[in-house]
Amino acid sequence: MVIAIGFEGSANKIGVGIVRDGEVLANERETYITPPGEGFLPKETAQHHRSRVLDILKRALDVSGIAPDEIDVVCYTKGPGMAPPLLAVAIVARTIAQIWNKPILGVNHCIGHIEMGRLITKAVNPTVLYVSGGNTQIISYACKRYRIFGETIDIAIGNCLDRFARIIHLSNDPSPGYNIEQMAKKGKNYVPLPYSVKGMDMSFSGILSFLEQKARPKRKQQKMQTKATEEEKWTDEDLCFSLQETLFAMLVETTERAMAHTGSAEVLIVGGVGCNVRLQEMMGIMCEERGAKLFATDERFCIDNGVMIAHAGWEMFRSGSRMAWNDATITQRFRTDEVEVTWRDD
Repeated sequence: MVIAIGFEGSANKIGVGIVRDGEVLANERETYITPPGEGFLPKETAQHHRSRVLDILKRALDVSGIAPDEIDVVCYTKGPGMAPPLLAVAIVARTIAQIWNKPILGVNHCIGHIEMGRLITKAVNPTVLYVSGGNTQIISYACKRYRIFGETIDIAIGNCLDRFARIIHLSNDPSPGYNIEQMAKKGKNYVPLPYSVKGMDMSFSGILSFLEQKARPKRKQQKMQTKATEEEKWTDEDLCFSLQETLFAMLVETTERAMAHTGSAEVLIVGGVGCNVRLQEMMGIMCEERGAKLFATDERFCIDNGVMIAHAGWEMFRSGSRMAWNDATITQRFRTDEVEVTWRDD
């Protein structure tokens, strides 16, 4: 029996999770929320994490009923992510490991999402769509690595949604992507947007620039729309609807192509954007047409959390992975396919 504790803080979520042999014992998390129209800056995000992490750690220990001396390994997010928040949480993990005299393991954030998704959904060997604020990748496992079949060539899909939410001054509570999803449900008119799939890769920055011209400035938009025909008029709700439909269609297309290449009959959506119900609907339609099965999780596990780091670290530790103390650092650009997957035999 192995008990692992995980610290996650690669972006604006700070979380601590505890697992015991695949059983989630605690999943405590808080989000750094900024005013509408503003993003979260690295320095302020790190300050938030430093101010909250000890309280979250205490809550996780209380909820789990686990004492520090029962924990076998301390795990933390090594990367990818924003350097100041990553560093703030890594320092806490290193300190805890020293105080408790436990081994420490740095976990790849993306691998954490994948392994958490596999644990919760029981997907066996899926094609993985990893969509979050900082990452967009289509991934499949082969020969001890998670292979990247396609990815964004500029900004991540979550970043695209967040930045559009800032343009139209949507609230960041609970998240910009969630609020775009709610507005999209009220959209009636589809505004044609650039569709940018390049082989297996995607580009989102041009779509954002195109939308920015349509969404602001408000006075100019209203002036244009007074002269426009009925077909040319649009609202912010229409733009949210059009943005989601276009971006998600790109994701479905590239995911289906990866499935065809690998012969996969399973799709697993992970990452914060994976909570989006419309994305799950569109992917579900594609899977149904192919006779495949779709797996997805709710916000407890698809949004960044400490328990996914604990579980991935548990898998690593159980399979014999160990980390030298001098290697317990952070890496802002830590690619998914750099990690040797020692815990899978299939």
